[in-house]
Amino acid sequence: MKKMGVILMAVLMLISLILCSCGKVTNEKVTLSEVTRSVFYAPQYAAINQGFFDEEGITLELSNGQGADKVMTAVISGQVDIGFSGPEACVYVYNEGKEDYAVVFAQLTKRDGSFLVGREPEPDFKWENLKDKYIIGGRKGGMPEMTLEYVLRKHKLEPNVDLTVDTSVQFAVMAGA
Repeated sequence: MKKMGVILMAVLMLISLILCSCGKVTNEKVTLSEVTRSVFYAPQYAAINQGFFDEEGITLELSNGQGADKVMTAVISGQVDIGFSGPEACVYVYNEGKEDYAVVFAQLTKRDGSFLVGREPEPDFKWENLKDKYIIGGRKGGMPEMTLEYVLRKHKLEPNVDLTVDTSVQFAVMAGA
């Protein structure tokens, strides 16, 4: 009798386990706002297109914030779960004394994703060639613009003294400008 009770209990547990795993599995939705479309995010795009997020039970909703300031606004307002942008946006919000500020929790790329491009080829480019030139630098205080100024100074060029760095062009339209 005792043996029959153990067998019955094991069968009931097995049936319960099988029935519990019959439920419909739904993916968790994660919204992500990236600062721009960039070749530096290529691994993410490949993972999306190869279905890796779906395999992990994640439905990824991707949007283009068109600038770190807009990405940070979307994160803080709860419109998105995760924002890809430079760390400066978090610092600015924190420095404003906000109680609900975002936290940088991962490094996405090893280097800044900016390129210095010109209208004419310069096969023998030297940094001093930029003297008296006009460069669109991005949003004032944004990571691309701060990195540009750092690199210019490293090469002994003072922004807005030795060359013009324009920070009036919106990030989203820089490529067309």
